Amino acid sequence: MLDFDEELKNFKLSMEINEAEDAIRDTDLTDMIDILKEITTEQHLGSQTTDSRR
Repeated sequence: MLDFDEELKNFKLSMEINEAEDAIRDTDLTDMIDILKEITTEQHLGSQTTDSRR
């Protein structure tokens, strides 16, 4: 049987995982807030164009 406590003591995190975490953290990802801001800006600009035609 495996001794999980002993296995955890011997565990070493792979450098590839650390590099992947850094790359993900440093990447500028578009999230829902960014999308909602863009939509509201477009709607606001569109309503200004519509209002100026009246």
